[in-house]
Amino acid sequence: MFGAKKSTNETINKMNNKKVSNVVKVIVIILLLLILVSNSYYSIQEEEQAVVCTFGSPKAVTTPGLHFKIPFIQSVTKVNTTIQGFNIGYHADGEEADALMITSDYNFIFVDFYAEYRVTDPVKALYASEDPEGILRNIAQNCIRTTIGSYSVDSVLTTGKNEIQSNIKQMILDKLEEYDIGIQLVNITIQDATPPTVEVENAFKQVETAKQGKETALNNANKYRNEQIPNAEAESDKILQDAEAQKQERINEANGQVARFNSMYQEYVKYPDVTKKRMFYEAMEDILPEIKVVIQSKDGNTSTVLPLDSFVQDDSSKSGNTGTNSNRISTTDDAEEEE
Repeated sequence: MFGAKKSTNETINKMNNKKVSNVVKVIVIILLLLILVSNSYYSIQEEEQAVVCTFGSPKAVTTPGLHFKIPFIQSVTKVNTTIQGFNIGYHADGEEADALMITSDYNFIFVDFYAEYRVTDPVKALYASEDPEGILRNIAQNCIRTTIGSYSVDSVLTTGKNEIQSNIKQMILDKLEEYDIGIQLVNITIQDATPPTVEVENAFKQVETAKQGKETALNNANKYRNEQIPNAEAESDKILQDAEAQKQERINEANGQVARFNSMYQEYVKYPDVTKKRMFYEAMEDILPEIKVVIQSKDGNTSTVLPLDSFVQDDSSKSGNTGTNSNRISTTDDAEEEE
């Protein structure tokens, strides 16, 4: 009786153990399935790229979105492709050990740069080097010191910053192309450039102020020149126009005198003696307007030629002397004709 009861209990225990074992197996299978499913896909954001490695062979995946992979066989590493940057020379803790440089004229100067880069090839960025950013930093420091050492301190502080940045950027791009580590320099800029001492810094500030004053004076001079040039050109045009008008007036006057001379010459050809006397009388009248010319004819009669009294006497005397003046003029003409 007791043996049968014991056998029944053992059977029940075996059945319970079997059920527990089955439940555990089901749970394990479900967990394995969940793990498999969770490791069978991955997603890529817009600013990311992925590198899928299958048995040690990497492959870049650049398309954003959901992607599938073989669990436990393929591994995925995501790479940030946005523009990233770092400081060169200046650190957040205030250290400037890397910022101290020497120029071509043997002056010390603190120069701080900021470099920006992005990943162009995620496979090379992961496997071509252990620390691509560190390599870029070392390349940048080398190119910066080489370039700064070829410029004077005045150029670094004032006028040569753009040219220095351009030369440094080109040198870094050439070296990165040679090393081919999967990253590319986007830009490098000078954040700040200061002399190592306060006295030198103040002196350079004074120089910069003087240069700005020079630029202001030049700008004001150019402004004044631009204002005066149109006025000068207008005055020049006016002078040229006046000269041209005077020239034309002189030409017209000369033409008139030529015409008058030609007309007088024609009269001279016809009556040379009379014309010579008339020209003489007119010239004398112009030279000595107060002169009185009296001509005596062969028969002893005299007549006044200049001045003409009829034009200088009053109206009361004109009526009485009109005949006399007429006789004198006619007598003068007769005398001239006789001669």
